[in-house]
Amino acid sequence: MQNRKVAAFIEPPKKIPFFLKIGIYISKKVTKKDLLVPKLLAWYPKVAISSGILESMVAHGKGDFNKRILKLLRIQTSLSVSCSFCIDMNSFEYEESGITQEEMYCLMGKYNIDDVSTFNIREKLAIEYAKMISQTPIKIPKELMEKIKRNFTEREIVIMASTVAQVNYWARLIQALGVPPAGFSDKCDI
Repeated sequence: MQNRKVAAFIEPPKKIPFFLKIGIYISKKVTKKDLLVPKLLAWYPKVAISSGILESMVAHGKGDFNKRILKLLRIQTSLSVSCSFCIDMNSFEYEESGITQEEMYCLMGKYNIDDVSTFNIREKLAIEYAKMISQTPIKIPKELMEKIKRNFTEREIVIMASTVAQVNYWARLIQALGVPPAGFSDKCDI
């Protein structure tokens, strides 16, 4: 990724309440980045708190769901909604989740999913589900939902839907505020 300073549409407030500074500190500790988004949300503390709670409650693959599928969902959703910040953050260290360069190219639309032999049926269905949830209006074909129900438990379907919805939430919010990528990786220049 190119090193260029791009500003968001607005600046963070000069004074940030102490209780939000704690959340900003935690965000910095977890991401190892001094993110602009939590500082901008300090303009409206209710949304800063609720966004922090949302982020802390989503599935992260620590016993709640398949980590690779979660990563595929996050990357595909980020790409589907064309959020540079989200692509940057969610594609970071994709290799650690066992995602290959060929699979990344597939997610980016450079290959047909059926031409990539390394995706299993659950992964293909999850990727397609993420695409369907990320379009406007949302239209999920009945046949796709039937395949999903045959291959995933109800709990897993809720985790997938909420993961995609969470990325969509952040993408819309981040893009509405004009927040540039945070420099997690060079994978967002697609």
